[in-house]
Amino acid sequence: MPELPEVEITRRGIEPHLARRTITAVVVRNRALRWPVPRNLAARLEGREIRAVGRRAKYLLLDCGTGTLILHLGMSGSLRIVPRDERPGPHDHFDLGVGDVSVRLRDPRRFGAVLWTEGDPARHRLLAHLGVEPLSGAFTGGVLHAATRGRRAAIKLALMDHRLVAGVGNIYANESLFRAGIHPRTPARRVSAARCERLAAEVRATLEDAIAAGGSTLRDFVQSDGSPGYFQQHYHVYDRAGEACRACGRPIRRVVQGQRSSFFCPSCQS
Repeated sequence: MPELPEVEITRRGIEPHLARRTITAVVVRNRALRWPVPRNLAARLEGREIRAVGRRAKYLLLDCGTGTLILHLGMSGSLRIVPRDERPGPHDHFDLGVGDVSVRLRDPRRFGAVLWTEGDPARHRLLAHLGVEPLSGAFTGGVLHAATRGRRAAIKLALMDHRLVAGVGNIYANESLFRAGIHPRTPARRVSAARCERLAAEVRATLEDAIAAGGSTLRDFVQSDGSPGYFQQHYHVYDRAGEACRACGRPIRRVVQGQRSSFFCPSCQS
């Protein structure tokens, strides 16, 4: 599933083609995504100018003035810039045309979303509950420490709680905890202020490194120009169970937390 770095990479890839451009065509080939695509979407969008291309957690937000188009890549989706006349494939469910190109949603599993909301998008039911953005200046060790006081849940589960930190998924939670030297099973309330400072810094650094590497391409994700990401080549622990830790040489271990795999080094993380 594309995580925050992959969504931010997608945002940066499509922004030059969309920002301050007028929508000239909307093509919906399949409404049956995770939530049904609005029936009157073309009438609402065609002729509107896209004022800005933003992101909130793993959602892309196309500001169209009086309303916002909300896009989500789901588990297997990607947005690609293609020529307007390029023939669609069987999993190409939605096109947003601007001039001679289209932004095309390809989503084999159809868990993505194309939605429309009017007014403030932050109040939309999918966005209203989201916590602080980990790439923003508002995400600090102090904020993380305050939010985890009294939490019995493990720090990895707290880090992946989007009501606390918006958009940190499984891959980058694993990698950030390794970099910070914190065991994923450590109760969140027992992580000290100093360790929260380091963890917040490592979350930001891990996400930024992933963005610089083009994200992670494990199954379906590609960038808007169709090229893959390469951050998976730099994983310290994720999906490396049984392999030697790059820092100390001991085998990486795997446990299950909240129905998701956690990977860690028993020597480097405590």
